[in-house]
Amino acid sequence: MEIRVVAYRGFDLSGKVAFVTGASRGIGRAIALGLAESGADLCLCSRTLPDLQAVARQVRALGRKAEVVVVDVRSVESIEAGVGAALRAFGQIDILINNAGINRPMPALEVTEENFHEHVAVNLQGLFFCAQAVGRTMVARRAGKVINIGSTLGIVGGAPRSVYSMTKGGVTLLTKALALEWAPSNVQVNAIGPTLIRTDMSRFIQDDPQAFQQMVAKIPLGRAGEAEDVVGAAIYLASPASDLVTGHLLMVDGGWTAQ
Repeated sequence: MEIRVVAYRGFDLSGKVAFVTGASRGIGRAIALGLAESGADLCLCSRTLPDLQAVARQVRALGRKAEVVVVDVRSVESIEAGVGAALRAFGQIDILINNAGINRPMPALEVTEENFHEHVAVNLQGLFFCAQAVGRTMVARRAGKVINIGSTLGIVGGAPRSVYSMTKGGVTLLTKALALEWAPSNVQVNAIGPTLIRTDMSRFIQDDPQAFQQMVAKIPLGRAGEAEDVVGAAIYLASPASDLVTGHLLMVDGGWTAQ
């Protein structure tokens, strides 16, 4: 007897358009390619045009459409221009991946005003105004998925990353607040909390064997993550499979916060 295996259609993103910030590298790039493999078209955003163009070529090689927009999330004007460009290109935005972020550790007693404001401007302010700009279109259409990239350190804290932890904790509560506010408009807002992921942003930890091993020791599964480890969570939260899920922080942390 022939047995047919049919893929679960709830994860199909065909006909959907995703707006991805910080899409030029690391987690953002991996998620963008994963969404494309699941059928979505992409508007790829970051501050580095050559890297964005390289990711766009990969997306198109998968048979999906890709638009490239230079966006600096520290600027509301830049965010709104980027969202406008995406709407002109695709007519709608179904999925927002709020991924742009920075992590520049500094002991709390040495944190400068510049370091503090830079983290807030990118990790929290930029994320909020991206959600606002895209959220307006989703609320008007009564459909959409907002996925914010938080962090394990937004739950448990981390030294010497007090300001980074603060902003990622803010992402967690912002996710819940937006989820409640936009639920009547059928817009789901969720977040992903990755553990230590091997990307350029975590290079400062990877290059310090002692610090790296100390962090890995906190992960019950015994390893740091790769950018691809976050992709499945993003596809789930972007897809119809998660239509009854909102205000949730999905940890991709190897069990760190289960302890």
